[in-house]
Amino acid sequence: MIRLPRLVVAAPASGHGKTTVATGLMAALRGRGLAVAGHKIGPDYIDPGYHALATGRPGRNLDPQLVGEERIVPLLLNGARDADVAVVEGVMGLYDGATGRRGFASTAHVAGLIGAPVVLVVDASHAARSVAAVVHGLATFEPGVAVAGVILNKVGSPRHTQEIRDALADRGFPLIGVLPRDAGVVAPSRHLGLVPVAEQPSAAATIDRLAGRVAEHVDLDAVLRIAATAPDLDAEPWDASAQVAPVAGAPVAGAPVVAVAAGRAFTFRYAETDELLRAAGARVVEFDPLTDDALPDGTRGIYLGGGFPETHAAELAANEPMLRAVRTAVAAGVPVVAECAGLLYLCESLDGTPMVGAVPATARMTTRLTLGYRHATTSGDEGVVVGHEFHRTTVSERAGAEPAWLLDGSPEGFALDPAGVGRPTVHASYLHTHWAGHPSTAEQFVAAAAALTSPASPSARVLLDPDRVNQQDTRTRPAVSAWHHGDEEVGPGLVDLAVNVQHADRPPWLEEALHAALAERAYPSPARAVDAIAARHRRPGDQVLPTAGAAEAFTLIARARSWRRPVVVHPQFSEPDRALQAAGRRPEHVVMHAAERFALDPALVPADADLVLVGNPTNPTGRLHARADLHALLRPGRVVVVDEAFLDAVPGEPASVAAEQRSGLVVVRSLTKTWAIPGIRAGYLLAEPELVRAFAEQQPHWSVSAPALAALVACSSDAAVQESERRAALVVEHRQVLEQVLADAGVLFVPGSQAPFVLARPGAGVREQLRDNGFALRRGDTFPGLDDTWVRIAVREPATSRGLGRALVRALPRQEAAS
Repeated sequence: MIRLPRLVVAAPASGHGKTTVATGLMAALRGRGLAVAGHKIGPDYIDPGYHALATGRPGRNLDPQLVGEERIVPLLLNGARDADVAVVEGVMGLYDGATGRRGFASTAHVAGLIGAPVVLVVDASHAARSVAAVVHGLATFEPGVAVAGVILNKVGSPRHTQEIRDALADRGFPLIGVLPRDAGVVAPSRHLGLVPVAEQPSAAATIDRLAGRVAEHVDLDAVLRIAATAPDLDAEPWDASAQVAPVAGAPVAGAPVVAVAAGRAFTFRYAETDELLRAAGARVVEFDPLTDDALPDGTRGIYLGGGFPETHAAELAANEPMLRAVRTAVAAGVPVVAECAGLLYLCESLDGTPMVGAVPATARMTTRLTLGYRHATTSGDEGVVVGHEFHRTTVSERAGAEPAWLLDGSPEGFALDPAGVGRPTVHASYLHTHWAGHPSTAEQFVAAAAALTSPASPSARVLLDPDRVNQQDTRTRPAVSAWHHGDEEVGPGLVDLAVNVQHADRPPWLEEALHAALAERAYPSPARAVDAIAARHRRPGDQVLPTAGAAEAFTLIARARSWRRPVVVHPQFSEPDRALQAAGRRPEHVVMHAAERFALDPALVPADADLVLVGNPTNPTGRLHARADLHALLRPGRVVVVDEAFLDAVPGEPASVAAEQRSGLVVVRSLTKTWAIPGIRAGYLLAEPELVRAFAEQQPHWSVSAPALAALVACSSDAAVQESERRAALVVEHRQVLEQVLADAGVLFVPGSQAPFVLARPGAGVREQLRDNGFALRRGDTFPGLDDTWVRIAVREPATSRGLGRALVRALPRQEAAS
């Protein structure tokens, strides 16, 4: 018998606030020092992501339709190992389950299976005493459902609360929480529900706020008393190693690498999938199709789960090296499982945007939602598999392709043999399956991966036509002395495409904060800014140092120690070089190859370098380096500085290390670009306390002005993070237009930029001709590793980019004739 305090959070219907309350409870209980396990009833992938952020452990699903009733308690216990309490979020209304099965897989059904009391969340914004009638009806609709408490959501006033409290008390239902109207704790949504955590840079801050709201308005002691009434469970935790046998006798030494898609575009997969793959003998390695250049080394299997490729189609298409890597692996016979988003990624195109092209079909968005459980068989009728569909896209079926499944006798998906090995190696379908219900799937997949005679080779990372790319010297070399900035390019009558400051208006709340700061007559104190930045990045205050922009941050770093061998990764912003030279240091450069899309290679950094500075995304290449590559730079005795000045212009801030508290890691941030306040000079450093103290010792008193400190406070709020995310999404849309303009004009450019600019190569002399035509572009030859054939182009509104395109068409022919 296993003791596990637990409860189920349910509601009369969707939209009452189950996710808000359940996630808030998880975070608030964790805030009390408890180990909390979070679970979601049903096939939903997004809510468990919020649960994971709230609890600090993987979110789990409990769905008897997908895995069978007999596995629900073992899966609960597996997810709740060493937990003090388990909070289980329900699905839809309390009694809503699989259609036609009389409530099977409903919240009430699962609550009964796990023997858990139910706490009802009720939206009271449009009712009073009727709430008690709804609760009474739900509590008595079926026997065995133990409604142990009620939490009201969106309550308008104390009188409103008292009216409902009295009605509930008359029926014997305790009111254990009352949440007032507060839209600030509602996560953003899109066409398939909530926006995943991976795409929400403000998610952590929102959950922190939600935890505080729940702790303030819900009786947590009562919640724990209710959870403690759950009886002991007579079962053993589910264990992946007991479900599958490790692959043995394969011709491959060591565990086969299974590359698992992750990142903002691929956020959907069950935690048990990874556990089963590992238990079957695989080494699971995540990769991000948005930002990584190649599949993990030694890849012998690829798992492409669910997500939102339709939202990130342009970025996925721009990462041509990864498209080519997956395409090459598929053609070589690497076994691939692709579910929903994975299917779309493998298609020839998605809404006209090129994808991998491994599946002979095209995909497009529709207005119709396809949703529901499905019973599927393989074409060989090897048994029934239960899965679910959840999408608004459709795929054009191509005649002659073998289907992945038969759904009610109708073909669905693709089973392909691109390598001609005599059996399908690609299984691509809309159907999501929970492998805990069908563990042999993992065993068969790993066996196929292990049997592959050779792993997938990393794709050749060719960015531009090799004949037109100068192979840059990647050896370390002295810094250049040119200190050039984009503002030197602009002038009267010129369209500014040289400076990276966004042209959108500053938000009113930022303007108000700046003006209010000017009215102060006291010397500026950084205390409030430190607290705001610390909360923004979930770090202690002694790890934060406000600075007068990123430029001062680099100056403080350069002066803090007698660096023996400082290294700057280039092409890059010139200020780190300038600061080091001013401090009497001689920086060396590691210059990344254009032919490899300026990918960071940590191995090129000298082993004895004691200071390494790198931009992420890097100016001017727009390259976003993976966290793993940044981590690879860290070593004892070395300080690694990551300049994240442009990262708030990237939706979701992927690859950010600002919240990581690692020895020797320093993050520099600036408010200049996104908030259009270059004259305010507002930035900050994040580092371990010892380094912060060393940097602060070099900083003059009051170097950060009152308006700058006010801006740091204002731009660290939840509202600011959400506004920054909106602006970042707009940058993506406008950058796509600019890239299309360049492509239409036949101009070579670095695809996949993650910054508010694009690095292009129109050729020598074109920049000057464009200036004559009224457009100012940032010259490239002052960046180490580039020459005068390169330019950096700021992302602006589509009309401006199209105007540039027309000017390019006029300029390029004259340039070609001159050459």
